[in-house]
Amino acid sequence: MGLVARNITVLLGGAAMTIMVGAHVAGAQQAEQKTQTGEQAQAAAKKGRVTLLQRLVVGAGVDKIAIDTPQAVTIIDQEQIDQNQPQTIGDTLRDVPGVTAIGSDRVFGEAFNIRGIGGAAAADESKIIINVDGTPKFYEQYRMGSFFSDPELYKQVEVLRGPASSTLYGSGALGGVINLTTKDAADFLAPGQSNAVRIKSAYDSNGTGLLGSTIYATKLNDNFEFLGMGNYRQSDDYEDGNGDEIPGSSFDSWSGLAKGTYRFGDGNEQTIRLSYQRWQGDGDDQAYAQTDDNDFGTVDRKVTDQTAVFAYENPASDNPWLDLKFQLSYSDTSNEQSNASGIGMPNQLFDDSDYSYKTLQARLENTFEYKTDSFENYLTIGTQISHQDREAESISGIQPGAILFHPEGTENKYGFYAQNEFVWREKLTLIPGVRYDYRDTSPADSITGAEDSSDDAFSPKLAALYKLNDNFSLFGSVAHTERFPTIDELYSSSGPGRTYPGGRTASLDLEKETSNNYEAGFAISGYDLLRAGDTLQLKTTGFYNQIRNLISTNPNNRSRLPVPYYVNINEAKIYGVEVEGSYDAEVFFTRLAYSNIRGEDEETGDPLTTIPAQTLTTTIGGRMIDYGVEYGWRSTFAAHADTGFTGQPTAGYGVHDIFASWKPTDEKYAGFEARFAVENLFDKFYRNNLAGTDGKGRTFKITLAKQFGW
Repeated sequence: MGLVARNITVLLGGAAMTIMVGAHVAGAQQAEQKTQTGEQAQAAAKKGRVTLLQRLVVGAGVDKIAIDTPQAVTIIDQEQIDQNQPQTIGDTLRDVPGVTAIGSDRVFGEAFNIRGIGGAAAADESKIIINVDGTPKFYEQYRMGSFFSDPELYKQVEVLRGPASSTLYGSGALGGVINLTTKDAADFLAPGQSNAVRIKSAYDSNGTGLLGSTIYATKLNDNFEFLGMGNYRQSDDYEDGNGDEIPGSSFDSWSGLAKGTYRFGDGNEQTIRLSYQRWQGDGDDQAYAQTDDNDFGTVDRKVTDQTAVFAYENPASDNPWLDLKFQLSYSDTSNEQSNASGIGMPNQLFDDSDYSYKTLQARLENTFEYKTDSFENYLTIGTQISHQDREAESISGIQPGAILFHPEGTENKYGFYAQNEFVWREKLTLIPGVRYDYRDTSPADSITGAEDSSDDAFSPKLAALYKLNDNFSLFGSVAHTERFPTIDELYSSSGPGRTYPGGRTASLDLEKETSNNYEAGFAISGYDLLRAGDTLQLKTTGFYNQIRNLISTNPNNRSRLPVPYYVNINEAKIYGVEVEGSYDAEVFFTRLAYSNIRGEDEETGDPLTTIPAQTLTTTIGGRMIDYGVEYGWRSTFAAHADTGFTGQPTAGYGVHDIFASWKPTDEKYAGFEARFAVENLFDKFYRNNLAGTDGKGRTFKITLAKQFGW
């Protein structure tokens, strides 16, 4: 076992001892304690202190706090987002067990991996569902990332790990779901205020990165409020721990959000929201390969992401049979690519080209509530319909017109789902669910031999949580889901080449990928342990995921006859354990996130190349309450990994960060906020095993913000 692996074992053992001691103390005081409910968590939030596992989960069905959810789920709230001072969405996820931002830290090269599922390669993005305000986002292009946005737009990121998420969000969530929620005007308007302005600036030393952000929130009357936001972010090429520049990592981006909320009806509980979000990133002479350090030359790119949402909600508090939600949304992600240079051979890959994904979605669901003295029951029934256009066209170059390796086509999905949540005496929670999806696809006329395709998918699950007492609970789940082949996997083709002398044809006979996932775990809670008001919580999840009919590029590269571009070749198993915990007192806090994941090709016995290294992240910090100061030390330890992005072993490493924030309590400084951090404090040279580029070297970060309200 390597040094880093031993360090992880020692640290985790120490954390386990701390938890055991805490649990013992909690047991002795059990008679004086009460279970922490969702309402208590919200009350704590108003005081500014909510622990990691007390944060409210809204994406797993009926609202509940994370520790009471029979699924592995992590909430990154506004305070933690601000503490991380993120430049990319991946920066917000670094403390989430089992989740890895892969590809590269370049703004155009970031993708995601959950529990060993998801690689920085074509079509892997479809195994993880990403939503922005409930709108599905999807992008796939050779050597590009899968999601383009700015973390400044969001107030919460919710990560649901495992295929059980498929019930509510769509078949094929083999890895899980990432839900991002944009800011609202109400987040900035204090009681009695009708207007607020927030101005924020940030500096990042590694790459001389700059951020400028302005928010205006207004409440025109008791019914209508509006938020407008504009952000500008830029950076030069950043450096790794050896001081070497990562070429093509510079960028300029603009982003903005306009969001109006109208409330009406009894108690103003009915809500209509209309929002538009836009992110645009420009990069000239960018490295063509954004996900790795392969030299494919350079290219100019203009990437634009847009999301428009209309949403209506009617919780109907006086009617238990009505809790209605409707959403109509539109997503458009596009890439204008031009001026490729330094390429060794002519290829349509480097033509001036336009790529885009456009998705229109409608979603309707209602929750029926029934309560007695001994149990509560919530039945959610819904439907989700979407239409997606995948477009790609070479404007000029070696072969203007259709791009065969990025085939155009359309996809229609029709989903129907039901999930029931039964809670007996606040001790036993049972959540069965089922989803049916039907999908049809149509290729563009330019794809020779391709035909329309249709299929259906079935996704059942059963999850349960039982509270043995106020301090200890057990949970588990069984879930099945099926992933449709994407347009890329069905219709990609190419002419003859050196690797495939006979060429590659559309893969019309692909079968669905299927996943059977089993989870079990326990959660520990303790209150008033070492001092009044402190909280200790721990949640541990073990999982086993068996995947069949894995879709892969065709390994038969010697045939002189045409072969399908993609084939079903593998069966695999992925299993592991995740630990998430925190201790919080008034002047001291600590958090940990640990994951150990293994994956194997069951046909060959070889390890899977998408499995992240064993990782432990710890945070230890303190507060000076009277001065509004919070500070801490965060460490990330990753063990040696034999496989990964490059297929070569990757050395273990430890990276350390320090951070501090100041929110003055003095009235004359009200609304002011300052944050400081040093990431990779010791300028460590390292590479995540699922990354295609080396990690960032030492980085100093400073954020200043001021809010005015009237």
